[in-house]
Amino acid sequence: MFGAHKGSLASEDQRLDGHGLSIGIVQARFNEHVTDALAQACRAELLALGVQEDDIIQVSVPGALEVPVALQALAEKNSCDALIALGCIIRGETYHFELVANESGAGVSRVALDYQVPVANAILTTENLAQAEARQDEKGRDAARVAVEMANLLDQLS
Repeated sequence: MFGAHKGSLASEDQRLDGHGLSIGIVQARFNEHVTDALAQACRAELLALGVQEDDIIQVSVPGALEVPVALQALAEKNSCDALIALGCIIRGETYHFELVANESGAGVSRVALDYQVPVANAILTTENLAQAEARQDEKGRDAARVAVEMANLLDQLS
C-alpha cells in the first residue's frame, strides 16, 4: 500500500551498509520517463548507502517481460551481491497488463530463487501514469535499500 508503514531501518543500521557490495540493475525502457526516475532515485540511494559507483552495473531492456532474462544473465556471472528490477506497467484496455505484470513478477522471483541472489522488484504496476509518477522516487529508493539489506542478510546467513 502506498504510504504504508514498511518497518524501515534507520540509515545508520549496519544492515544498510552498502560498502563493498556489487549491485546489478536492470531497467525496462517502456514508460521510460518513469523508469528513468526510478533508476535515478535507486542509484542515488545506493550511493548514499555506500555502494561505489564502479560497483553498480546497469543495463536496459525493452520492457518488463525482458527484465528477468537480463537479471538471469547477471546472476549467472555471479559478480553481483544483489540485483534490482526496474520497470513500469500501466493498465490499459486489454488483458495484456495482467500478462505482463504476472509473468515479469514470476520471472523476477524465479531468478532470485534459482540463483539464491536477492532481487529487489521495483517493477511498478499501476492503474495510470499519475500513480506511477507518484511512486517512482520512493520505490526507486526502496529497491536500493531492499537490495543492500538482503545482500547483507544472505552474506550473514552463508
